[in-house]
Amino acid sequence: MSKLITVFGATGNQGGSVIRAILADPVLSKEFRIRGITRDTTKPAAKELAGKGVELMGADMSSVASVAPAVQDAHTVFLVTNYWETKSRDTEYSQGKNVADAAKAAGVSHLIFSSLIHVTEASKGALPNVPHFDGKADIEKYISASGVPATFVLPGYFMSNLISTLRKKEDGSYQMLLPISDAARFPLFDVVSDTGKFVVAAIKNRSAVLGKQIYEAADYYSPSRIVKEFTEATGKPASWTQIPTDQYKQFLPPAVAQEFLENHLLLEGPGYYAGADLKESHDLLGQKPTTWKEFVTKNAEKFSA
Repeated sequence: MSKLITVFGATGNQGGSVIRAILADPVLSKEFRIRGITRDTTKPAAKELAGKGVELMGADMSSVASVAPAVQDAHTVFLVTNYWETKSRDTEYSQGKNVADAAKAAGVSHLIFSSLIHVTEASKGALPNVPHFDGKADIEKYISASGVPATFVLPGYFMSNLISTLRKKEDGSYQMLLPISDAARFPLFDVVSDTGKFVVAAIKNRSAVLGKQIYEAADYYSPSRIVKEFTEATGKPASWTQIPTDQYKQFLPPAVAQEFLENHLLLEGPGYYAGADLKESHDLLGQKPTTWKEFVTKNAEKFSA
């Protein structure tokens, strides 16, 4: 009898990638049945999953009673929380805690949580305003202390975010304006294509990765390398310019300006993954992560738009 994996955020970027990767894997597709959790089981993306044999279930992560059936009988659970849905660190933490508690009560054998580093701690208090990182790190700490067997996958800097950062100018060239120097390192990650690759690796290497972090990124890229490889992939001239932090913040909604600024300052130091090497995470993969140049080639129309 096949085991059950519960995937939260089934119709989102990360959860959807996990489901596609399991369905495409010749071993895991036979080993696991998939239960996809989403708030709205009637939307087209959910119906498409149902057509592929995924059991769809609605659940509100803010409700303990709602979460319990979602993880009932599950061997493995993939959990992703969304800070931006409420912009409340407390709400996100509560949701993560609810799923962890339900997973423990249900006897789940492997909880895989999409986490991030604690920026305030890693920067020794220099960057205290990145709650969408710190809240996930706090959930990770709670899960670790709970005793649920767990692995933590940490998504890198989304390549898709650079579609809006690399702006097309009137002369047809592209430019990035950043509040950081070329010493910054972006651990670039194709969230849609590659989340599933890393989570599949975590499932297949469960005993070796329990209690550990897996870094989901293709490589560390400097701003100059980003624009150089963009030009190589598209043939379009591209450049980047460091601008003052105050000027950078003027481009952003006031509510998130400081958070996004500190999120970028993190890339210079102590680093998005606080200086961690990517080799061990890559060695787990049975396939290569998507490179930045491959992502640009695949999404050229989005950049030109």
